[in-house]
Amino acid sequence: MKNTLKTLTLILLSVLMFSLTQDKPTKVILFGDSITQAGVGPTGYITKMKETLEKQGIKEKYQLIGAGIGGNKVYDLFLRMEDDVLNQNPDVVVIYIGVNDVWHKSSHGTGTDADKFVGFYTAIIKKLQSKGIKVICCTPAVIGERNDNSNSQDGDLNHYSNLIRGIASKFDCPLVDLRKEFVAYNVKNNPQNKESGILTTDRVHLNETGNQMVADFILKAIVK
Repeated sequence: MKNTLKTLTLILLSVLMFSLTQDKPTKVILFGDSITQAGVGPTGYITKMKETLEKQGIKEKYQLIGAGIGGNKVYDLFLRMEDDVLNQNPDVVVIYIGVNDVWHKSSHGTGTDADKFVGFYTAIIKKLQSKGIKVICCTPAVIGERNDNSNSQDGDLNHYSNLIRGIASKFDCPLVDLRKEFVAYNVKNNPQNKESGILTTDRVHLNETGNQMVADFILKAIVK
């Protein structure tokens, strides 16, 4: 009789633990720079992701947390990873960084050398994966929206996007290739070859159309 009660108790505990695990939403941290910081605004990409989840009737299955700080480069993410990411025990982390690592080379005389970019990015992924966290990588979208490769930093942006593609492949991380998608969209939808106003407000930061595009692609990677 005692053994039977003990067995039933263990079964009930297992069922209860399974139920609690099933009801727990997937915690997703969006880790990045000012684009992600603005992502929690009324028309930001994180807000739009939440709206889409609600429309699909699965809002309660995901907890989306924005962790973006303006001006951040990859080493800034590395330095604040413990406080802003690991301490929150996420299930998924989306890394969306790289614009400032390239852009600030000319705008501020700083930026991040390619070898250091790879080193810090790799260190972030290794740390997150060592904690059992799923990592999704994003390529930086645009610094200027001209569609004929005449934006002054297209070459560097393409190079750093290739670096991220290689890192994602090496560490088996899903890739959201925003660089590829934004370039293709501008080729199709920017016949006047404007510097901004198609998917961005100022060549870099997203307008509502750009936010929706980023939301759609990142959410697809998360839900998949």
